[in-house]
Parts: sequence; C-alpha cells; structure tokens
Amino acid sequence: QVQLVESGGGLVQPGGSLRLSCAVSGSIFSINVMGWYRQAPGNEREVVARILSDGSTYYAGSVKGRFTISRDIAKNTIYLQMNSLKPEDAAVYYCYALQGRTDSWGQGTQVTVSS
Repeated sequence: QVQLVESGGGLVQPGGSLRLSCAVSGSIFSINVMGWYRQAPGNEREVVARILSDGSTYYAGSVKGRFTISRDIAKNTIYLQMNSLKPEDAAVYYCYALQGRTDSWGQGTQVTVSS
C-alpha cells in the first residue's frame, strides 16, 4: 500500500487558480490508477480526474476544460491544476491510488472558492 500526502489547497477567488500536489511514497509499483476526488459538505465523494498508468486521463464533466491532471514520475507526484475556479468547486480534495484491488487515500486538502 502507498502513502499519499496532498498539498496546495487554500482560499481562492472565483476565477482564480490553484495547483494541488499529491506526493506518493511506499510501494509505488503496480499503481494502476491515480486520481483526485472531492467531497463537499452534504455531498458524496465524487471523482474529479484520473490518470492511468499509460498516461491516459479522465475528467468529470463539471471540470473538463478547466482542470488538468498530470504526473511527474521522477518525483512520484501527481498534480491537479485547477483554473477558472467556481464556488461549486469548493470541497475537500483527496488523492487516490489503486494498486490491483487495493485503494489508498490521502488525508485531503481543503479548497475554498469565495470572494
């Protein structure tokens, strides 16, 4: 199982940008999927973006064109660049990794979008 540590959350005005980072440590081999989920108060956790081991990506419709997931294999880190942020993007953002059938989650980082 891997350990995931997110950073980069904070307060941003509508229309602003943030970049989240997720540092991966532990047994990083055989990670099939990594991604970002988010959960706002009163809502279920939802997928934001995923990146597969072959580099292919998936985005939720609500963030497509505004968010970009990427990875730096040398640094064992994935990123989520969030542009044109909206108040409805506010949530706790969680990093996620799937190895075989094993899920790993980070502790979450708060993103607040408010003027």
